[in-house]
Amino acid sequence: MYLGIDVHKRYAQVAVMDEAGEIVEEVRVENANLDDLAQRYTGAQAAIEATSNYYHIHDTLSEHLDVTVAHPKELNQIAQSDKKTDRVDAKELARMVRLNSVPESYVPTDEIREARALVRGRQTLVEDRTKYANKVHGLLSDHGITEDVKPLSVEGREFLRELSLPTPWNSLLESHPEVIETLTEEIHNLDETIEERAGSLKETQLLMTIPGVSYYTALTVYAELGEISRFDGDKEVVSYVGLNPVIRESGDSRIEGSISKRGSGRVRWLLVQASHTAVHTCNDEYLSRFYERLASRKNSQKAIVATARKMLVSIYHMLSRGEVYDPPGVSA
Repeated sequence: MYLGIDVHKRYAQVAVMDEAGEIVEEVRVENANLDDLAQRYTGAQAAIEATSNYYHIHDTLSEHLDVTVAHPKELNQIAQSDKKTDRVDAKELARMVRLNSVPESYVPTDEIREARALVRGRQTLVEDRTKYANKVHGLLSDHGITEDVKPLSVEGREFLRELSLPTPWNSLLESHPEVIETLTEEIHNLDETIEERAGSLKETQLLMTIPGVSYYTALTVYAELGEISRFDGDKEVVSYVGLNPVIRESGDSRIEGSISKRGSGRVRWLLVQASHTAVHTCNDEYLSRFYERLASRKNSQKAIVATARKMLVSIYHMLSRGEVYDPPGVSA
């Protein structure tokens, strides 16, 4: 039997297909009861889509079924039906698993899931804190206050405490900085956990031997890449992160455009920042030499992005070989 399982927040639509391609059962099941359904079809193949809550459901189903997680973007590109309903999606998943044509998505290990939870949780806190800082800027702008105030700094929040706005904006001016302080404390606490986790993992210990790579950058790269063995080579990793240039060919011409920007924007940004540090602060010989050669004939932004790509290639080989940072032509 082949099961297509269209997962939602609280329920899943299930289509069961036999060897001949006929639907033998269609049922809507509460997610809490999926274990019972899986036991009924123990040993069958199943496919689910990589939704936001798929980890737990994948683990539950995998106790009884051979589960493939489908990549949502690739799934949408190759699905045959123009209709989008739960029943149609479930049947399409069942059909694809029967034909062994499910575009498979990576399922991270427990260790990598934990690392992702930490770094993504920190990113959410930072984004929330930035939102409240922007709210403060909006309050000041609405009341004609033009001073360059930095609500994220201690000095900036002290300045805000001395300000007085009319009611009810004064209450907001008191509340927003307090939220910023709370979020800052939570970020600091999480940073300690992240630093401890990065220091305990072999992969992140290797990454932190690269000049400019902090414990947070190391854990983020490790978390978002996952197991390095799932990539066939450094080009595949570069493409996964979105640092590969888009190539446009027409006739005899070949134009190398901007980077594809697929994958995690956070990883790309961190690699670029780490490259800035490696080149401009740590003066790493290998990356600096590469950067300066490019910067002499291209603009500095393109050169630093290419340097980030160079760093990512080094990361791939370091993790694949279990080696510390020791680039060719440079003494360790």
